[in-house]
Amino acid sequence: MIGLISATAAGAAARDRLAAAWPDRTRVYEGPAGEAVRAAFAECDRLVCFLATGATVRLLAPLLGDKAADPGVVCVDEGGRFAVSLVGGHGGGANELAREVGELLGAEPVVTTATDAVGLAGLDTLGLPVEGAVAAVSRALLDGEPVALEAESAWPLPPVPFAEQGAYTVRLTDRDVQPGPQEVLLRPPSLVVGVGASKGVPAEEVLGLIEEALREAGLSVRSVAELATVDAKSEEPGIVAAAESLGVPLVTYPADELAAVSVPNPSDAPLAAVGTPSVAEAAALVGGGELLVPKRKSAATPAMATCAVVRRPGRGRLAVVGLGPGARDLLTPRAAAELRRASVLVGLDQYVDQIRDLIRPGTRVLESGLGAEEERARTAVAEARAGHAVALIGSGDAGVYAMASPALAEASDDIDVVGVPGVTAALAAGAVLGAPLGHDHVSISLSDLHTPWEVIERRVRAAAEADIVVTFYNPRSRGRDWQLPKALAVLAEHREPGTPVGVVRNASRPDESVRLTTLAGLDPVTVDMMTVVTVGNTATRNIAGRMVTPRGYRWQHAPEGAR
Repeated sequence: MIGLISATAAGAAARDRLAAAWPDRTRVYEGPAGEAVRAAFAECDRLVCFLATGATVRLLAPLLGDKAADPGVVCVDEGGRFAVSLVGGHGGGANELAREVGELLGAEPVVTTATDAVGLAGLDTLGLPVEGAVAAVSRALLDGEPVALEAESAWPLPPVPFAEQGAYTVRLTDRDVQPGPQEVLLRPPSLVVGVGASKGVPAEEVLGLIEEALREAGLSVRSVAELATVDAKSEEPGIVAAAESLGVPLVTYPADELAAVSVPNPSDAPLAAVGTPSVAEAAALVGGGELLVPKRKSAATPAMATCAVVRRPGRGRLAVVGLGPGARDLLTPRAAAELRRASVLVGLDQYVDQIRDLIRPGTRVLESGLGAEEERARTAVAEARAGHAVALIGSGDAGVYAMASPALAEASDDIDVVGVPGVTAALAAGAVLGAPLGHDHVSISLSDLHTPWEVIERRVRAAAEADIVVTFYNPRSRGRDWQLPKALAVLAEHREPGTPVGVVRNASRPDESVRLTTLAGLDPVTVDMMTVVTVGNTATRNIAGRMVTPRGYRWQHAPEGAR
């Protein structure tokens, strides 16, 4: 929960804007500022104070304790010009909150954390529990000293400029080891603990068994990702409480699914009780992995709990990212976040140039030229399979005539895939033309490099006969100069010569050009590969210099009493 505190009318107005935008995330604290800050500090995980920074610092000073536990605090000035990450930038989430508040209120986020200032991913922002000499190793990274990564298993980490060797080390491990004086330990959530239990098992017995099993196997409790059991035990209080105590989710599976898992230690007892010969081992193994701790029983008499521990390998992550039509302000926040998260970036060289300033230090960039689309798709999937966090970029929306299709044709279920939508060229062109896509519309690529012309022409003819607005991608190049005239001729068989046609080149870019012409008046020679051509249907009109296709709502034409 985010606590909101203000002291003036102007601050209250900005506070209320946040409260209205985030009704489920915020709580307004009224009354004197000192009392409000103290109450919010005790009850919330983050605060936004609409107060002067000096006043906020004085109010916070006696409350601050441990930076790993204190809430993050953002301070917004009276004029709403700046959103300052004051304390808890990383651990408390204040840096990200400052950016969110700034975006919502139109304020400039002010983040002074050293790693953020130079674009480095902080070691405590990698999404994993962290132990050891975080400050010293972070300072080494900032100073350009070599910091080595020792990863005992592949994991999709955000970018950090690691070296092959160095006096400082970041070790990715789920083993129960202590960090050295110049070392940071990252704890991947790689361990799954399967749990079986009798009815009424005490939570202390479940927890004690799990902790003992991990300790004897030399494994860190901070790498436990989840507890797993059979559906019949989904509400067993002792198991539920154990998961809550460990701070991990409780995942359950149907008995027949667990019964199909091959385990080393099946038993007749759980088969009779819940319908599967194994609960602990099968629940831990159902998602695959290496069995590190076979089924063991608790020490109580009689034993009421069993557990088993499995290490699951890290799954690589492939984000297929649409960059939009070119303008930076049409790049979505989600796309920008994925670019910051990726340790490997794969893309067409000219698209990489477009966002090169957003690439974080430590990101490995794999770029290639036109014509290497399938190779880029294979490369991106291979990098994800190797355990990396990969961003495969494309213009517009990556799923529209771009990289998502070839990439997903290569990918299987051994990696995580995330699609990040982008503003398409058709939408960007439509916005500057007016409202040409106000009713049914279709996009058709006129490139016959991958699709036979006979198929393309059949699709154009179907759109013409169905009276659908058509946007042509890849309309004309030096080597393909006859396809656009042919497509226009097909449309002309079903539409009047005066049908509006919009021609937009480099939509949303600095050299954008826009022309509104007609089906008969369009000269294909003026069109190239950077152009999008939108041909209206029989209802499309040129209204005040804008291309408009009416939606055709029935109520617009219905009698007054029938509306």
